[in-house]
Amino acid sequence: MTPWKHTALVAALAAGFAPLAPAQTNEELLKELRALRERVNELERKVRDNEARSAPATPAGGAAATAAPPAGAEPAAPGMTPEQQQEFNRIALKTEALEDNQERYGFKGLKISGYMDPTFIYNHRADRSGFQFLNRVNDDNGGFAYDNSYFGAAVLDLIKETDSNTRWRLTLAPNRGVGAVFDGSSIIQEASVSIPLTDLQTRVIAGQVPDWSGYEYLPAPQNKLITHNLLFDFTLPTAYTGAGMEITRGKWISKLMLANMNASRRTPGNKTPVLAYRVDYARGEFQGFGFAGVHGKAANFSENIVDAETGEAVKQPDSAVHLFEFDAYFIRGDWTVQGQVSFGTQKDAAVTPDPDSGELRNSRWWGLSGLAAYKFTPRLEGIARLDYLNNEKNGGGLLGYSAPDDHNGIGPAPGGDPEKGANRYALSVGASYLLNLNTTLRAEYRLDRASVPVFLDQDSGLYKKSNHLFGASVLVSF
Repeated sequence: MTPWKHTALVAALAAGFAPLAPAQTNEELLKELRALRERVNELERKVRDNEARSAPATPAGGAAATAAPPAGAEPAAPGMTPEQQQEFNRIALKTEALEDNQERYGFKGLKISGYMDPTFIYNHRADRSGFQFLNRVNDDNGGFAYDNSYFGAAVLDLIKETDSNTRWRLTLAPNRGVGAVFDGSSIIQEASVSIPLTDLQTRVIAGQVPDWSGYEYLPAPQNKLITHNLLFDFTLPTAYTGAGMEITRGKWISKLMLANMNASRRTPGNKTPVLAYRVDYARGEFQGFGFAGVHGKAANFSENIVDAETGEAVKQPDSAVHLFEFDAYFIRGDWTVQGQVSFGTQKDAAVTPDPDSGELRNSRWWGLSGLAAYKFTPRLEGIARLDYLNNEKNGGGLLGYSAPDDHNGIGPAPGGDPEKGANRYALSVGASYLLNLNTTLRAEYRLDRASVPVFLDQDSGLYKKSNHLFGASVLVSF
């Protein structure tokens, strides 16, 4: 195509649009450029079609009857005014400068997102109600608990992908992230890299990664309810710090890491990591399943061995832990159905030692969780979740919980049979309303029950078998 034809094409392009107002933002410039490029492609096709159908006419004698434009002036273009061409050139130059600046300052391939969810919680047995937002997880309210989990957070997520397809991720969650749970002061929820090897589907992963087990996710925008299920809170790891692989083959995605579990650095005397893995299969557009496991050594919080001289509990070394869970989902139309089954054991981590020898015993548990949600309207959704956790063996004991806990309902009943821990149940019903594309209003009622009285009623000082919780939150994300 000759230079004149290029100019004519640009002129026709400008004529095809209304006169452009000065762009106010980079986003507006990009939108205008995309529309102009689409029009350019369309007009180029028309020019090629016209050239194929007809040849340029020549006057008698074969001399070309074209008149040269005045020196220093651009050729006239059909339907093009000088102002329109100037505006088009201005937009093109600004867009090129914008793209150059994005690359120069590192914004190319960068995605920034985040959310915050101020939450109101009423807990009947704890005799408290009020807002929870950015409070420390390990505060005086018993630390991490089913009513003091990852909600009430303000999170900033930064993901950068380089030209070599390496992904870098940093997620900040002050006081409410996984770093605050196992470190006590870290604001880092995730700090990871993903590096392609032979292809984009085979990657090395490394850093601090939140646990990937179960059907529920840690971030509030990815959950239906405010609180998490019993299996999420009491049977799954918090995070992994290490390195591994992520492999995608068709409908299968597999991840594995050799890592520290719930620790950014191992303490002296502890050298054995864990093997953590996750496998997902997308059976079709609407359903799939996955399973995850952890095998290795993790922190043992048992305080059942007491030093005879000091009277203080002897700190136990890391002990062997084996975890496995299977989960599945079905999401189609207005319906969402999810489920999970989990099994776990940890050596020398049971609540009650052997009554004869006083030796530590293993903790064992298994549990089920199921969730169903239905959208009554495109904005309004109803949710119900039912959990069961069997934890009566050796007085109970769960991952990270090796002592009686009268807030979460773990361990034997005070004054009861020390050999029998509490089996736990939880029923949650709730609703969410999509106020706008970035704001969701949520409400949840939750009934927690136990097979023995393990919930301390702060008002009466008595132990009860059940507890009631009500929660409400405003979730704003971008």
